[in-house]
Amino acid sequence: MSKALVIIPTYNEIENISKMLDTVMGLETKFDILIVDDGSPDGTAQIVREKMSEFDGRIHLEERSGKLGLGTAYIHGFHWALARKYEFIFEMDCDFSHDPMDLPRLLEACMTGADVAIGSRYATGVNVVNWPMSRVLLSYFASVYVRFVTGMPIQDATAGFICYKRAVLESFNFSKIQFAGYAFQIEMKFKSWRKGMTLVEVPVIFTDRTEGESKMSGGIIKEAIFGVVKLKLRSFFTKE
Repeated sequence: MSKALVIIPTYNEIENISKMLDTVMGLETKFDILIVDDGSPDGTAQIVREKMSEFDGRIHLEERSGKLGLGTAYIHGFHWALARKYEFIFEMDCDFSHDPMDLPRLLEACMTGADVAIGSRYATGVNVVNWPMSRVLLSYFASVYVRFVTGMPIQDATAGFICYKRAVLESFNFSKIQFAGYAFQIEMKFKSWRKGMTLVEVPVIFTDRTEGESKMSGGIIKEAIFGVVKLKLRSFFTKE
């Protein structure tokens, strides 16, 4: 078993899943993969089951009964990973907006001092491809806003391409996580930072999906905007 696990939540990723699994499995550095599928009606889970037999137990599948939220998918995966003694646990999207070739760079960061390695779009400017300017500005200024409200010294606070050391996730009481959508990523970074963990940003190039449909929505953005204020206010009264 690899000591590193990549958790990939999926919902209707039939166009991307096979290529993603082949790409990660083809890396020189060995990673296991856990797909957390939220009942995709397009057959995503069936493709995963077919691939599982090809790669000697390195691909795993957890199926849930419906769209239960990005945050709950990752928390499901975190519990699964911790129960199986993985030392490094990753969050990554299935749509190739996160380049699997960057996985070894995030792993290296955590092996050389970082507790949390963040694949950052904004650590060295704006490294985003195929997004309309309106989306770039929304994302960039969302991170500026998060930095202003929380005081967290992170250029890309909303990033979803992350490597956690095992000890970071072991320190969390996941029942206290408030958010399931976009704000989940902010909450995890904020709480890790408040716990005294070392957060390191690794510059990456983010490329918008070319296959399948985006899961972004107005409700997700609204949760993030108001969620940041709730996180900051709550931090005055609790360590969790």
